[in-house]
Amino acid sequence: MEQESFFNAIRTGDLNKIKSLVKQHPELLTVKDKRGSTPLILGAYYNHQDVVEYLLQKGVNVDEKDGTGNTALMGVCFKGYKDIAELLMKAGADVNTTNAMGSSCLIFAVTFNQLEIAQLLVKHGADIHVRDARGHTALDHAKMQGFRHFQSLLTQ
Repeated sequence: MEQESFFNAIRTGDLNKIKSLVKQHPELLTVKDKRGSTPLILGAYYNHQDVVEYLLQKGVNVDEKDGTGNTALMGVCFKGYKDIAELLMKAGADVNTTNAMGSSCLIFAVTFNQLEIAQLLVKHGADIHVRDARGHTALDHAKMQGFRHFQSLLTQ
């Protein structure tokens, strides 16, 4: 019951409820929902910066993956949440991790036309040469989608 309440509080960004539940049940920081999402992944996905900050302060694993191998950073890369992406990277998020399909954070940012996020990732050391399971790099994805504005960033 607490787990369901906890995930609802994460999704809605109810930080007071999250803090109260964690105080009573610290193990909630490490639970996953039925899809394998962590509290951090969901807090980031729903763009709750204060929740993400709190969870990071509590020491959750910034690179924990969900059921398909995605991390919190991957989620914000396709959503375009730059402030949360910066928080996660400052907390040590691996910018070069890949999911079950071999997609990296940079591939997500490019595929979903998030130029600012892609620039931030490259600034933090994202490897522009990572290939997904189909053998495509971020530049390949940019070309397939007609996103010419990524060309100079991805051809360094």
